[in-house]
Amino acid sequence: MSLLLVGVSHRTAEVSVLERVTVSPDDTRKVLDDLLTGEHVTEAMLVSTCNRVEIYAVVETFHGGLTEVSTVLARHAHAEVSDLTDHLYVHYAGSAVEHLFSVAAGLDSMVVGEAQILGQLRAAYADARELGSAGRVLHELAQQALRVGKRAHAETGIDAAGASVVSEALADAERALGDLAGRRALVVGAGSMGALTAAHLRRGGIGEIVLANRSEENAERLAVALRAEGVTARAAGLDALGAEIAAADVVVACTGAIGTVVGLDDVRQGLAGRDTTAHPLVVCDLGLPRDVDARVGTLAGVTVVDLAALGERLGSASAGRAVEEARAVVAEEVRAYFAAQRTAEVAPTVTALRRRAAEVVDAELLRLAGRLPDLDERARDEVAQSVRRVVDKLLHTPTVQVKRLAQSPGGDTYAEALRELFELDPQTPAVLAATETASVDPGEPVDQALSVDTRAPGSRR
Repeated sequence: MSLLLVGVSHRTAEVSVLERVTVSPDDTRKVLDDLLTGEHVTEAMLVSTCNRVEIYAVVETFHGGLTEVSTVLARHAHAEVSDLTDHLYVHYAGSAVEHLFSVAAGLDSMVVGEAQILGQLRAAYADARELGSAGRVLHELAQQALRVGKRAHAETGIDAAGASVVSEALADAERALGDLAGRRALVVGAGSMGALTAAHLRRGGIGEIVLANRSEENAERLAVALRAEGVTARAAGLDALGAEIAAADVVVACTGAIGTVVGLDDVRQGLAGRDTTAHPLVVCDLGLPRDVDARVGTLAGVTVVDLAALGERLGSASAGRAVEEARAVVAEEVRAYFAAQRTAEVAPTVTALRRRAAEVVDAELLRLAGRLPDLDERARDEVAQSVRRVVDKLLHTPTVQVKRLAQSPGGDTYAEALRELFELDPQTPAVLAATETASVDPGEPVDQALSVDTRAPGSRR
């Protein structure tokens, strides 16, 4: 079994395509269940954020797994697989592991280095585990990816390359309005993105934050936390959007809802009687699908900052030294991951070899007892210990060497050689465990692992 990744992200698709394939929390169970009903997928994890939708699946075969995963993704998007082909990217085995580690390190984010992806990966793994779609392979892989992400952020300073989509959107808002200090902000959505937005606004010295949410209780909970930090904050319902927009300088919408939350009429009501030349409005739409009606951007005095605009601006951001260091960390961790996988595969063979040696020693000692029944107990024990020491010393070097050699690409051939030389039955429990516990093609070198881009030649990257 091997790891297969099928994904769509800000690098390969317009926001309109991402909107179609994005998976809401309410739909996560159905998508994972659909994936596991196929005959080729044995484990699955879904990562759906504001700029990517990725499915990590443990599959029996590449082509069968790709067909099943692509079909489920297309069905969820109410599209044909052919409609998504130009936007999909596919990685397999080592390449899929490398991609996941890069995502965890923030190297594949719209804002390079943002740390929010670690929380999103952790949530994706928690969902897969709770829903029963993550088995031993994805458990080990997700845990390792989270460790890689933490290490990259701790050792390379990649955080300095960019904080988050939220901070970049607010930076655009400041460029349009000037300093946000002392101004009024309306945050639509009180989830994790809303909390992050509020934290950035607080650090920027915002004068007042109004939190509008479908559940006013959740909005009030966040408002209480902000007031404890010395911020003037209060909660409001979504039915009060027009009135709240009227008093706001910046609106940040980040609900994660399916469908428009901030409508054209809401903004028109908020702008009624307002001198937009002296008092312009900036609307940051960070939802996927969009939270804000696209027509809002046509209104006079309104500047809209959305994921498409951010993607265009940030796509040309240069990679600094910290990014190169983070890439080196990812490469090192990928090598270490596969070395560990190869070592794990050869271990059952070594166990089987030592078991075979122990069986031979026991048989010979039993034969010796039959030939020399009068041998005293002390001598018998000494002979037994001497024979076992000889066998242990003979096996020590080959077993140490085969574990070392197994860490290199193609290292599984050494385990196979041991099985051939000593006639170890591959169906014995110790050896069979190697196949049952292997996670992702451990014998395949990372630089030779299959990476497939299904987009047509010349399509936009």
